[in-house]
Amino acid sequence: MTRQILSCVLALAAGAASLMAQKQPQPKSQKEVEAIQAMFSAPDPDSRIKAADDLIKKFADTEFKAIALQFAAASYQQKNDFEKMVTYAELTLEADPKNYMSMLMLASGIAQRTREHDLDREEKLARSEKYAKTAMEVLKGAPKPNPQITDEQWAGAVKDFMSQAHEALGLGAMARKKYDVAVTEFKAAVEGAAAPDPAAVVRLAQAYNLSGKPDDALAAVEKVNTMADVHPSIKQFAQAERVRAMQAKGGAPKPPAAPPPPQIEVKKP
Repeated sequence: MTRQILSCVLALAAGAASLMAQKQPQPKSQKEVEAIQAMFSAPDPDSRIKAADDLIKKFADTEFKAIALQFAAASYQQKNDFEKMVTYAELTLEADPKNYMSMLMLASGIAQRTREHDLDREEKLARSEKYAKTAMEVLKGAPKPNPQITDEQWAGAVKDFMSQAHEALGLGAMARKKYDVAVTEFKAAVEGAAAPDPAAVVRLAQAYNLSGKPDDALAAVEKVNTMADVHPSIKQFAQAERVRAMQAKGGAPKPPAAPPPPQIEVKKP
């Protein structure tokens, strides 16, 4: 039973912790197995956070500490609680310095919340950039998290993780108003992903518009329109960029002020 539960845990925790480069973690008792199982079967962010905290508190020597912290960080991200996400993501990195999932959450979260007139803008953006680039370096040598994942599946996952790193770098460039750099990074995020994120495509359109390239912005918007299951809010942002591009080309009235870009969600394996 322990082996069966462990297999499930490793599959669900793919890419989440130090099992990427070290020996796979092992539960030490049936009680610990039950605590791990409770964390992975929790139905919502609040219950996942509680289960993760309970696991760490009740089993101080658990080899699943980094995974539990990662789950809590991702759950706080889902709750849009930035401060708690940062706290748990940083704790994850203390337990597992090569945890690229936490690096990606921190890179994108910090970049999104950095504003033009922040006194510590460059400090925050440098921190975001470091997390993104370190994650990319770790991913280059990251092995499959478990043998049940095919080489093709893992290659696709790595592409999507790399895409998120490029998107975070693009967000940082946007905060610095380096729109040509943002175009390069968002384009890499879109073209390099196994499954492109519609939000990244909209950000690419926005960067093209701000770079004075409305035709390219329209092409990006059209790409969003051909994608399946795009959230209505993403479509709304895409339409706003389309109007801006048309206005720049002299084919539409001046649009309203640009809305903030959609929140980025770190894809979970």
